[in-house]
Amino acid sequence: MLVLNCSTKLLMLEKILKNYFPESLKVYGAVMNINRGNPFQKEVVLDSWPDFKAVITRRQREAETDNFDHYTNAYAVFYKDVRAYQQLLEEHDVINWDQVFQIQGLQSELYDTSKVVANSKQLDIKLTSFKAVHFSPVSSLPDTSFLTGSSPRLTYLSVADADLLNRTWSRGGNEQCLRYITKLISCFPSVCVRDDKGNPVSWSITDQFATMCHGYTLPDHRRKGYSRLVAITLARKLQSRGFPSQGNVLDDNMASINLLKSVHAEFLPCRFHRLILTPTPFSGQVHL
Repeated sequence: MLVLNCSTKLLMLEKILKNYFPESLKVYGAVMNINRGNPFQKEVVLDSWPDFKAVITRRQREAETDNFDHYTNAYAVFYKDVRAYQQLLEEHDVINWDQVFQIQGLQSELYDTSKVVANSKQLDIKLTSFKAVHFSPVSSLPDTSFLTGSSPRLTYLSVADADLLNRTWSRGGNEQCLRYITKLISCFPSVCVRDDKGNPVSWSITDQFATMCHGYTLPDHRRKGYSRLVAITLARKLQSRGFPSQGNVLDDNMASINLLKSVHAEFLPCRFHRLILTPTPFSGQVHL
């Protein structure tokens, strides 16, 4: 195991990972954030350098953690050789197996390989698989002509909106998620439409892997073009900062799939996999 903490090498890694799109996108997004202030206190672990075969991004060991917070306790994985990934998992002190955590990646062997090691350490593992999406470069400003007057207006989220996002997110509704969303809003780009009272009615945020997520419009405000406007604006905002505009969508979320098709987003050949791993003593105590 090698912890890569040299700023010059981390910039080199960022460039190398671009050669392995789309499978390297999650790690690439995490490394970009490390190289731009590192707001989530991440670090990079590899099997070797510079000719690595597996790379994992994780929370720095000195960062304060909540053992039940699988939102923040998140690892991104990319490998050229799946055996190197398994060996890295099995090494001492690469993964904190004593807490609930998640692993994200875009490679097909991720689940089976992680499960082998997780089973040996008596952790439950839950897989959710998504269509992976990438937005084409957005060269022009989105159409905002239907936003007339001072409201509704296109803007960004504040930490005061975190409770609403926690309540409306299918993965939310708990203390850990509220804390996580608050951190995301304070650190990364977001976009929202606010009504005449200043309340968000449609929004999307960016996560620690530079992924667009939690795109949501309140039921009473749907079919007004807000979701399309928010998605295009956030994609453009990320692209203007040099980030890839990537996202994920469940196979049965036809409303979002149709929206993504309408804005000519590219559905990638690989799938996004999110694994949530739970030590047996914590089973039944965690919001998944």
